[in-house]
This record gives sequence, C-alpha cells and structure tokens, in this order.
Amino acid sequence: MASRAIHRVLFMAALLCAAALLCHGTALSAAENTPVTPANASNFPIASDARLAGDNKQTRFVLDLDKAVRFRAFTLADPYRVVLDIPQVTFQLPPGIGTAGRGLVKAFRYGLVMPGGSRLVFDLTGPAKITKAAVLDAAYGQPARLVLEFEETDRTSFVQLLGAESRPELRPAIGTAAAAVASAQATAPIEAPAVTDSRPVIVIDPGHGGIDNGTQTSTESEKNLVLGFGLALRERLEKSGKYRVVMTRTDDTFIPLDDRVKIARNQSAALFVSIHADALPRGEGDAQGATIYTLSDRASDAEAERLAEAENKADAIGGVNLTEEPTEVADILIDLAQRETRTFSNHFARLLLGEMKNNVRMHKRPLKSAGFRVLKAPDVPSVLVELGYVSNKGDLEHLVSEGWRSRTVGSMASAIDAFLAKRLARIGLAN
Repeated sequence: MASRAIHRVLFMAALLCAAALLCHGTALSAAENTPVTPANASNFPIASDARLAGDNKQTRFVLDLDKAVRFRAFTLADPYRVVLDIPQVTFQLPPGIGTAGRGLVKAFRYGLVMPGGSRLVFDLTGPAKITKAAVLDAAYGQPARLVLEFEETDRTSFVQLLGAESRPELRPAIGTAAAAVASAQATAPIEAPAVTDSRPVIVIDPGHGGIDNGTQTSTESEKNLVLGFGLALRERLEKSGKYRVVMTRTDDTFIPLDDRVKIARNQSAALFVSIHADALPRGEGDAQGATIYTLSDRASDAEAERLAEAENKADAIGGVNLTEEPTEVADILIDLAQRETRTFSNHFARLLLGEMKNNVRMHKRPLKSAGFRVLKAPDVPSVLVELGYVSNKGDLEHLVSEGWRSRTVGSMASAIDAFLAKRLARIGLAN
C-alpha cells in the first residue's frame, strides 16, 4: 500500500511538473513573439507636443512630457541662441514642428546630441534673456511640462548673461545617467587600430544626425538618407575583407565636426568619405545630380560657397560655439591641407567621378572645391559626396531607391579599390 501511494504521489508530481513546463514554454513563446515597442524597449521620457506663445517682448515655450526631467538652459551669441539640455528623450512631436517660430523665437530644433542626452536649440530673432525655466509635474489630467520664458533684452545685457551659465536656476543637472555617459565619452580613449591588422582604414562619415536634420522634405530628412547609404557602403566594403571600415556614427546621434575628424586621425585613416545630400532653397531654381567636393581654401563657385556655409553651421546647430577654436589650430590645419593630402584627395575625387558617372546622374559641374571647414580632415585624403538634391523630385526618388543605392555604393567601392590598389597589393589583398 505504501509503495502504491508513493507511486501515485510521484505520478501526480510528474504531471504537475509537465504542466508547469508547458505553461512556462507557452509564456516564453508568447514573450518572444511580443513586438518590442518604445514603451517596453526603454524607459526614456516621451515628449509628445511643443508650442510657442507670446510676442516680440515675451515668449513662452512649453514641452509636454510623460514624466518630469531635469535640464539645463543657457544662451549663446552670434547667432543668438538658447540651448536646452535634457536627458535622452523619445521625441514624438508633430511633423514639421519648430520650423515656424513666434515672438522672440525664430525656429527651434531638437534631437539626440549624445547617448543619454537630448538637446533643443532655439534660434532667436534678437538678444533675449531667460526669465523662467522650470518643470511642472503632471497634475489635474495634464502632462508634465517643461517651460521656458524668454524676455527681450539688449546686446550688452545678453553678452553679460553669457558668463552666468553656472547659475543653478538656469543650469540644474540633467541627470546622473546622462552625466555619466558624457563623462565616459570625454575620458575614454578612442580605440587604436590593431597592430597586426595592416588593412587600410576607411572612415565613412554620414553627415548630420541627432539634433541636426540637414536638408528636409515633407517625408525625408538628409540625416536618415545618408546614414542608410553609409551603412550600405560599410557593408559592401567589409564584405570584400580588404578594409577596416569605421563609421563616425551608426545611429541618429549628433557628432560635432571636430570629433568626426578626430576619429579619422586617431584611426590613421587612408580615406575619409563624407556623405551628404543637398537642396536648393525654395525659389532658387532646380538642380539635380551628385556632386563631389574636395578641400580648398575657398569655394570654387557661389553654390559651393553656399554649401560650405550651410555645412559649417552644423556645430552651431548643435549649440557649439565655433569661435572658441584657437586661431593657431586653424592655421595648422590649413597648412596641412596645402600639402600632398590635397593631391591625394583630388586624385580620389577624379577616380570616384569616373566610376559614378557610369551609374549615377551627376551634377552639371560634378567636381567642385569647398571651403576648408566642410572637410575637417585636411591631413587625411578626403572628399565630400553630395548624393543628389532632395529638393529635386527625380533625385529624391533615387535617394530612397534600394536599386540606385546599390549601384552607387558599387561605384564608390570600385573607386576606393582603384585608389588604394597599390597599398592593397603590398599586403596581398588586391584580389
């Protein structure tokens, strides 16, 4: 009897275990098939709306959030700007918001400026001071809100405010996590190339990113188009096994111009390829086709000068003060640019044109010289490729086409092979 009772207990236990395992397996299967959404993928706060109110004397900005955040706000001159730093936020704002201003705010931009940190930059119509900067907790059915209030001032007073960034009411900490990420980025050395890997390093630089959208249409932004192209080019080059490929960015992150160059220099790059897409302002006619820019002390024509001016504003868009760069550093860079690197850059540009013109519609003047700040790696052979004009319907159709992208990537890969053929032959990777 005792033996029969024990067997009955063991049998029941086995059934319970089997049932538990079955339920567990079902739960795992359900979990694996549950789509990952932003809500369960991260705990980043969500910004759902933003608005401006007021006039040329006083203007208020309100950002709706699903939870309160810390922030810091400060001003920059020439041009007049207000910068608002917050922890990383998922922006779900209405399309086109920020392009039209009101009162003291001409326009504003927003985006990821570094892992763990987001930024909003307000272009002002003139000098203004921040009279209120606060976060209101959610209450009475209303979301949490970040509020900035601007008031008109004169230039003298505005310049005096530039030295008051450390005031606690204007620069509270943006959060421990974001600060830790920023600190780690500032102190962590960029990994040097492996000594045993003699393959040439190609640095691909998708322009813009994060807070800097680049040129835009109602449906596409330059930063996304060029990132997709850059990743496709990296994949093609890496498959060949001939190169080590380094990206200046692989996601929607803002990278200042100087940092893009440091990546190329620290990696002892054999080539720096910056990828962009152009656009003509409304009312200035139509243009189409890809253009290849090389480094020069001055732009080759009015259109190249316009491009240089627009691209050089990237750091200002991110809230970086370009005037802080020492003159002697700029002098050294210019001196380096006048040496053999320019010859190599021009040689590669011609090779690239020869390959691209067989598969890609080129601009009527496909080779141009750009202002020196656009190509910020003068001691590394460098080109800037404008893939086309997002303001042109035909070019935009190409830019979003997988077939066009594949052909253009192939042309670039062939040009890179030709440019580095002698070096590849020396290390036995030519074929």
